[in-house]
Parts: sequence; C-alpha cells; structure tokens
Amino acid sequence: MKIGELARRAGVTVRALRYYEEQGLLSPERTPSGQRLYTEDTVEVVRLFQQFYAAGLSSRAIAALLPCVNNGRTTATQRHMLRSERDRLAARVEEMTHTLCRLDQLITAADDHDGAAHSAR
Repeated sequence: MKIGELARRAGVTVRALRYYEEQGLLSPERTPSGQRLYTEDTVEVVRLFQQFYAAGLSSRAIAALLPCVNNGRTTATQRHMLRSERDRLAARVEEMTHTLCRLDQLITAADDHDGAAHSAR
C-alpha cells in the first residue's frame, strides 16, 4: 500500500510516517519511481509506535526495541529496557489512578454540595 493509505488506516499523518522512516523505524520498499510501498503488517506496527510514543518512549528507545517487535526475541539489554519502561509506566498508572480518585472525591463533594444547596431552596 502507498503512504497515504497507510497513514489513513493507521490513523497517523504522512508526515509522521516520513519521520518514522527518518528515525529508522520504517523501511518501506520503493517503486521504480521512488514511491513508498508498505505491507499490510505495517498498519499494526505504526499503531504500536503510536502507543509507545503516547507512553513516553523516545524514537531511540523504540528503535532499540524494534527487533523485539519484528522477531519476538530479545537480548538481555532489550529485556532490561522493557522492564525499565514497564516499571516507569506502572508508576505513572499508579499516579494517574491516585489523581483519578482525587478527582472523583472532588466531583462527589461538589455534587453533594450542589444537592444540599438545591434541597435547601
């Protein structure tokens, strides 16, 4: 598939795909006229990149983990990086869960206050 189709199906911009290529994350085939051609599997790989970026991984970290994505095998260094990233994300999830609970408390308190004020009228 061509770059525009991949962008549409993966939910990213063409610019993002070109960036991934510049970073060494994607290496599409080329037609004789130079157009990029991608395989069907690339859609899921790009979606995975988006998830990694959203989780705070850098292009360099994603590039280092790319062999794991491609062949399912890891080196000791890659496993260490995966565990470190997982621990970092787990800490963020815990922090966000705590923040979510605090927001729920504020909403409940505000709802209770509004309900009491409405009942007093």
